[in-house]
Amino acid sequence: MRAVRDVSFSIEAGSTFGLLGPNGAGKTTTMRMIVGIYMPDGGSIAWKSAPIDGRIRRRFGYLPEERGLYGRMKVREQIAFFGRLHGLVEPDVTTRTQRWIDNLELNEYVDRPCAELSKGNQQKVQIACAAVHNPELLVLDEPFTGLDPVNADMLLATLRGLKQNDTTLVLSSHQMWQLEQLCDRFCIITNGENRASGTLAQLRAVWTTRVIRIEPGGEAVRRVLQSVAGAHPLASDDGALLYEVPANTELPSILRDLVAVESVTRFEAIEPSLHDIYVRTIEGAA
Repeated sequence: MRAVRDVSFSIEAGSTFGLLGPNGAGKTTTMRMIVGIYMPDGGSIAWKSAPIDGRIRRRFGYLPEERGLYGRMKVREQIAFFGRLHGLVEPDVTTRTQRWIDNLELNEYVDRPCAELSKGNQQKVQIACAAVHNPELLVLDEPFTGLDPVNADMLLATLRGLKQNDTTLVLSSHQMWQLEQLCDRFCIITNGENRASGTLAQLRAVWTTRVIRIEPGGEAVRRVLQSVAGAHPLASDDGALLYEVPANTELPSILRDLVAVESVTRFEAIEPSLHDIYVRTIEGAA
């Protein structure tokens, strides 16, 4: 059984790329092929137009979904050890290790074995190990796993900082709102195959419907919306009216008709979220 079939995408240097898909879609396999853990049976993977070899792989960083720490090794020693594996020498290894300890607020744990830390703090140590050598490409498989909301926000800020420093990021996560904030482009795969790819704007452009929100939602407003071809109401629990309409509907015309019959205080077109796009893409592939 093949885990990945003809998955194809390109990532612009310095950008942030979201690789999405359900469990078993082939995301982890794809990431492991990028960093050289698995070798593809066919096709090719290149970095800056060059085939990826051992020398290039040392310029990459990888955060696996599963824990990859040495439990008895202390936090500071662990981060420095991974830095040396990627070619860092003194004084850089000490300086960069401390920088990541500070960035991820790990100072109180530096002399504790990693096995004694919580899952969230272990995840932060693992992130530091993956990024301590300042990689050109950082591949992160479910980086928010085990993080509480405060630490998840800290990681988001850290990843934004890496992005500003032109680190190319590849992320996989089921936390769609975090990826929507961070990523420039996306690729959705399922059953090991491409299903959709592009920027969020490009993914939205192929959406065949849009949702409009109107407040207040009196009977006169309902009558106007019921006359719109292809429109149908959606459930709402806050007193506003939500209607799904075809994407090519002339919204200014609807708004003019609405204000002619009732005092409308809010009229909003709601763009589909990354979560909406993901769910519909996956359902269409089922």
